[in-house]
Amino acid sequence: MRPGTQASRGGAGSRAAGEERALTSVAAGDRFQGEDPGDTPRLWHVTLSVSGKEAPLPEVRRALEQLAHDHPFFLTSRYAVDHAEIRYWEEARDLHDAAAVALRLWGEHRQTAGLPPWEIVGLEVIDRATYHQRIAEGYGPPPASPVGVHPF
Repeated sequence: MRPGTQASRGGAGSRAAGEERALTSVAAGDRFQGEDPGDTPRLWHVTLSVSGKEAPLPEVRRALEQLAHDHPFFLTSRYAVDHAEIRYWEEARDLHDAAAVALRLWGEHRQTAGLPPWEIVGLEVIDRATYHQRIAEGYGPPPASPVGVHPF
């Protein structure tokens, strides 16, 4: 390894010290050379909670509708003047990658979707099997129905 670099996870290459790991979308079933089947992307159910200073309801709704248009796998969101909850499916190799994408979602779409300057106050990322188990046992969130943007 060259001085000033560190190996990336899994030893597939290197990056400069302090440089963030790049996250990329991967089509289901795609594999890199040398990967075992356990490294294939999986679906993760994400619930992202945000809150902050009050904003007009019509603006919050419009911004969340734009976010839904911009972000694939978007399921539903609920909102009020000072908080919102967004639920969607994320495709990622592992929980770490799914959570990293979720934690960047609000900030990266703040300008383009016109989202309020709220902060992330909660994050839950669970795998598909856990999500369905919770629903079957009656203690998870109800399935996102109807899909879309709705007030609390």
